[in-house]
Amino acid sequence: MTIKIVAAREFALKREQEDVHEDARQTVAQILTAVRTTGDVAVREFTARFDGVTLTDFRIPQAMVEAAYQQVEPELVTAIREAIANIRRYHEAQKRTSWMQANDNGTLLGQILRPLQRVGVYVPGGTAPLFSSVLMNVIPAQVAGVPEIVLCTPPDRDGNVHPGMLIAIHELGLTEAYRIGGAQAIGALAYGTATIRAVDKIVGPGNIYVALAKQAVFGRVGIDMLAGPSDITVLADETADPDYVAADLLSQAEHDPCSAAICVTTSAVLAEQVVAAVDAQLAQLPRRAIATQSLQNFGQIVVADTLDEAFEIVNRIAPEHLELMIADAMSHLGRVENAGAIFIGTYSSEPVGDYFAGPNHVLPTEGTARFSSPLNVDDFMKKSSVIHYSKDALFAHGRQIIAMAEAEGLAGHANAIRVRLEKEGDGRA
Repeated sequence: MTIKIVAAREFALKREQEDVHEDARQTVAQILTAVRTTGDVAVREFTARFDGVTLTDFRIPQAMVEAAYQQVEPELVTAIREAIANIRRYHEAQKRTSWMQANDNGTLLGQILRPLQRVGVYVPGGTAPLFSSVLMNVIPAQVAGVPEIVLCTPPDRDGNVHPGMLIAIHELGLTEAYRIGGAQAIGALAYGTATIRAVDKIVGPGNIYVALAKQAVFGRVGIDMLAGPSDITVLADETADPDYVAADLLSQAEHDPCSAAICVTTSAVLAEQVVAAVDAQLAQLPRRAIATQSLQNFGQIVVADTLDEAFEIVNRIAPEHLELMIADAMSHLGRVENAGAIFIGTYSSEPVGDYFAGPNHVLPTEGTARFSSPLNVDDFMKKSSVIHYSKDALFAHGRQIIAMAEAEGLAGHANAIRVRLEKEGDGRA
């Protein structure tokens, strides 16, 4: 049995603790220091060491991009184009505009929204070339109006990039893309080199070295989130198809040995059926070694006594991906408090969201859906408050402002208001 069944009272979350990465953290610190001090030289050396290729030019050659179309089936190109349209349409609905609110006393209050000027997008290669992440990270930035988007992705040992990645880059019209990866790419984006100008914000998932590098440069640049291993929770009752539940658990287990695939169910019978289905399907997966390790380490099928208890467990998990395979699932949507993305019903399989539907697949992981959200257009915007006070408004509220400043012991703040009231002849200041 690859995945174990536990009772609700025995369920315990298994999440990696940050301190287990101390060795990786030290390695990342050394890489970032080298990139900050020697720029392209360090990036080239680390690319040779970690990716096995020495590059004279980091940029992805245009000829390589053009050749990619001859290396894939036309169906993939069509799929990428349709996915782009869906993702762009969804994110267009997220756009917000600047606003102003005028009051009768002459005050004008508002907010100005502007896109970030320059954004770096990191797209992992590794064991799976996630070209869908190109779409999910770049499109909301484009919708926000970011004028400069630069992409980094690691090369293979021949210096090449996966053709699906190249097609996604070309279809989105990106003109600045580099074949570098790892912590050295994050350092280049954050600090800048002779080849790559520094950015204002870095987005995109990666391995532990990329995540720790993003954490280390935060403050110098913005970041989207610290993404951990992917996870899925399927909430299922006796009406669910065990083959579908198993397939969707495996869709995330194959990502990483640290991925978490959990089924929460009110049916002990279904739990046993899912175990059998997982074992049967697992044998057919090319990435079964990864999926097996994931399920053995972090996979669980949790049997709850009631649907109420099941939802309590789900909200405690705060999953990245949540599937509701229960009767009349839509009517229970309001009971979900914590989830990155919610997939409702039998046919809303998690890969629908990963690739095609439109919502972003860059989601909060490891329970951070309790306080964070999917990547969205707002992540690529900055907001400035606008305050215009008229003379009448200042005289009406000045004494309250002075009282608050003096109560905090900030006499200079109080004086900045008092001097205006006194100079304009309000003797009550």
